[in-house]
Amino acid sequence: MTNSTKHYIKELFNIALPIIMGNLGFILIGVGDVLIAGRHSTDTLAAISIATAITNCIQTFGVGLIAGVSPLLSNFRGENKSAKRYFYPTLRFSFVLAVIVMLIILAVIPLINYLNFEPKLVPMIKQYMFITAFATFGGYLHVAVKEFLQAFEIVVFPNLLTVFAVVLNVILNIIFVFGWGVIPSMGVVGLAIASFVVRYFMGIVLLIYCMSIMRFSNYVDRYFYKQMIKIGLPISTAVFVEFVAFNSIAIIMGRISGAYAAAQNILCTMTTVSFMVPFAISNAIAVKVGFANGAENFYDMKKYIKVGIFICVGFMAFSAVVFCGFPEFLVSIFTKDAELVKICVPIVYVLSAFQIFDGLQVSLSGVFKGLKSTKIVLLANFVGYWMIAIPLGIILAFGFGQNLRGFWFGLFVSSVALCTIMLTALTKRLRDNY
Repeated sequence: MTNSTKHYIKELFNIALPIIMGNLGFILIGVGDVLIAGRHSTDTLAAISIATAITNCIQTFGVGLIAGVSPLLSNFRGENKSAKRYFYPTLRFSFVLAVIVMLIILAVIPLINYLNFEPKLVPMIKQYMFITAFATFGGYLHVAVKEFLQAFEIVVFPNLLTVFAVVLNVILNIIFVFGWGVIPSMGVVGLAIASFVVRYFMGIVLLIYCMSIMRFSNYVDRYFYKQMIKIGLPISTAVFVEFVAFNSIAIIMGRISGAYAAAQNILCTMTTVSFMVPFAISNAIAVKVGFANGAENFYDMKKYIKVGIFICVGFMAFSAVVFCGFPEFLVSIFTKDAELVKICVPIVYVLSAFQIFDGLQVSLSGVFKGLKSTKIVLLANFVGYWMIAIPLGIILAFGFGQNLRGFWFGLFVSSVALCTIMLTALTKRLRDNY
């Protein structure tokens, strides 16, 4: 390894390591929910699996739009433009999105009665979704401020805060789900309340921190909002397309049995834990490529692209080996239910192969975010997930009796296809423009 390569690896990890810590913390909040729900009852786990499958699809669309903040402001910094003045516009943007998303979730709740879920799960699903709708403001505030700070490569405190939130979430889950002292056992409602409190805590604390280290003046710039939508809308739609695909599997299989929805939640949680590392690297790639692109430093830009992709794919290949080596042990961390273990373990091998290409696609997404060229990510995700993964999954699941495993075969094939699309587009762009 040359000194030059070591330099680029170090630069990426200076940003990525705190983000990895924070992202793992963020997903561990979800892991805590799954663990506590699974310990409470299989019905509780099934209910939140279906509820989060629906709310995540809706909330992720707004999160994807906000994700345009860091690459856009990184490009501004590379062009020697003032980026701090976009703090209040970022907050206004996230607040408007939160209002819209909250209203959409509330509007969807009455439809749960008509989706043919197991009757015993319906009230719990609706209760969880109702509370989660109002937690959107805290969640979007946290994402917006974190993205703003990330554009300035300020990543340590925001991600330490996320790690602290993991502990807080587990404590609140135990108290509200199982009861403590005068607080009664609230089951699913307790999980939702804990999530509500943690999201607002993270958002408010990060806002106070940001305002304590920087000074801002009120500023209005319609160009900023246009750029946010131009960059963020394809990202948001691409993430939405992906999330809907994954969560629709839980919804489709959940109509057959709550056990399949619970199994899908466990499998997604497992792969998401390892995914947080390349996802953090992808964020660092977007910032570094964005800055180099804005400064027209194309040599550095290409080096960050190559090194970042290598790290992401290498880590996910290692993760796949670990998953294949200890499938039953890893599944048993989340549940002792013999039926769930029996469903999940064979799928872990398919999931492992999927992960390698998932590492490639997320690194390529970071590259295109940095280049402010995100439409190709949307195109690749749409083709991969909705023209391949879901149709193929349905055929294998119901036509060939593969059930949930059939959908994961479909996801693997789709990941190969979307990586091929993005890699071909990136190769052509680098050859023609740089």
